Amino acid sequence: MGAERGRGLGKLLRVAVVLGSGAVLVSGCASMPSSGDVHGVSASQRADSQVQVYAVPPRPGADPNEIVSGFLEAMTSDDPQFAIARQYLTAKAAREWEPSQVTVLANGPDPQPNRSSDRGADSAGFTFTVSGKPVAVVDKQHAYQPAKPQDTYNQTIHLVRQSGQDGTGKEWRIDALPEGLLLGQSDFQRIYRSVNTYYFAAGQDRLVADPVYLRQRNDPETQMNLVTQTVQSVLDGPTNWLKPVVTSKFPSGTELKSDTESLALDDRNALKVPLNERASNADEAQCKRMAAQLLFTLRDLTTTRISQVELDRANGSQLCVLSGDQADTYAPDRMSTRPGQYFVDAGGHVARMRADAVGSDGSSGSTDSPSATDGSDTPVVTEQVPGPFGKGEQQMRTVAVSRDEKRAAGVSADGKSLFVAPLAAGAELARTPVTSDGKDAKDGGLSAPSWDGRGDLWVADRNPAKSRLLRLAQGAGEPQTVDVAGLGGGRIEQVRMSVDGVRVALLVSEGGRTTLRIGRVERTGDGDKSVVSVVELRAGAPQMEDVTAVSWAGRSRLVVVGKEFGGVSQQLRYVQTDGSTSASGTLPSVNKVTDVAATDDDRMPLVAHSQEDGIVRLPPGANWRTAVKKGSAPAYPG
Repeated sequence: MGAERGRGLGKLLRVAVVLGSGAVLVSGCASMPSSGDVHGVSASQRADSQVQVYAVPPRPGADPNEIVSGFLEAMTSDDPQFAIARQYLTAKAAREWEPSQVTVLANGPDPQPNRSSDRGADSAGFTFTVSGKPVAVVDKQHAYQPAKPQDTYNQTIHLVRQSGQDGTGKEWRIDALPEGLLLGQSDFQRIYRSVNTYYFAAGQDRLVADPVYLRQRNDPETQMNLVTQTVQSVLDGPTNWLKPVVTSKFPSGTELKSDTESLALDDRNALKVPLNERASNADEAQCKRMAAQLLFTLRDLTTTRISQVELDRANGSQLCVLSGDQADTYAPDRMSTRPGQYFVDAGGHVARMRADAVGSDGSSGSTDSPSATDGSDTPVVTEQVPGPFGKGEQQMRTVAVSRDEKRAAGVSADGKSLFVAPLAAGAELARTPVTSDGKDAKDGGLSAPSWDGRGDLWVADRNPAKSRLLRLAQGAGEPQTVDVAGLGGGRIEQVRMSVDGVRVALLVSEGGRTTLRIGRVERTGDGDKSVVSVVELRAGAPQMEDVTAVSWAGRSRLVVVGKEFGGVSQQLRYVQTDGSTSASGTLPSVNKVTDVAATDDDRMPLVAHSQEDGIVRLPPGANWRTAVKKGSAPAYPG
């Protein structure tokens, strides 16, 4: 922990109590002035969420180095209202300091004395320059905003000498400081956790995840526990980036009832939420949607299934109750519990993998790898899909299957044409008006298509002379060119639509690099004739300089394949849609991955295409195994 202070100025002390164990642990750059051994506490382990950190007040006569380092250390504490941290500040600075924003620095803040503008140790002022490599800022809405790789952090902390509390002597105190909290990345990961809050996609009864970062223990400013913070965050409304395309069903001004101190699940895993007067007149339908927002949000906080959410009026009467089963009506992802794993076989036809059945003749059904397994020693069954994609004359390069698995779209082997057809025997293959004039199939042509949950089909024309993003409403009719604001001279290489249809993941090539961008999908007008645009592109994997493949792997999570800045080997990792790194971390590597596919259900295996190993799968808790040796373009529905 002290290592995150750069050169570790002054004495840093941290006392942590492990709740329920009776053990007292001490970690820091100084020893506790008492007998007994000193035991280290890792700041970056998520299991330390039950470790409470206490700040140490400034000692009488502390020099400027000690004041600055002690204040930076006190920022990492659980101290109510940051009362100890404020003791390092002048009275005016203590009143004005608002620790609601968090700046995350890779190795913590590094304070260095800056005497260029001061007049010596006995002068009225003393300045420190605080520097570090910025990782992100978490704003007052709890939204994570990643820093750019080229960003730097340089701010100043200024100290003055003032009379001590007893009116005698002179004590150094901070009178000017950077905004909010300054935390090293490991401290940030220990103190905060990502939580998906949920709001309804505009015009739909489908929920959309909006990730925020909340404190794992009681918030020092509000004293709310994690459950209460989470409920309050939903009531506060969506983050600014998502706000234009989602709505909250809570009436404006809805808050927790004023005397509410702490919310907790009861022994039935149910939660009762008392609301203020602004929510008292909500009707049954609206109330159930309000409860659905909370129920899906709370599912992120516990591994046990939330049984129900009850909303109460300010007078204590019941407004409505929503059970977990009832809430599934509003689920963000309404896919099969066993979605198919599709790919393009060696003959250019679309096939499906399964690990729970055998072919109709009792064999594995696979034409090229009958003994392949998915990593759990279960034979992988492969069989061509019904209809023209499975047995037609037209060969395909890539495929996308609709979310309900009733239709498919494919790009021809030469990359120039887009086809759509039902996945049913006797169906006919329809050539859409979407074509690409790119002469080089490897450097141009159409990207793999992607379906959103509304039934719309998306594809990018990668023709260097006329690159564009296209949408076919309900997968039919004339394609609409979708304006992508902020794309500049970049070219879209890959398109992955979210199930809710209000977010899109794009791989964009520019200047010899391919990066991941997340865009917000806005619609004006009604129905299939609405005008659609993509706005406010933001970095999806800011730690990677070259991304090869991407897939949605959760309601606000993606799996990406690429190289990190300065790295030489390919990495697979989970990232959040806000650009933060998922707690799931880095995945096992596999050789030369060109495509990856995942589903919102983390019980299903990842599927990828390796240039060396063919179609490979990674079930939970297992290693990568070859499923099909000769195949490409793996895809889950979407």
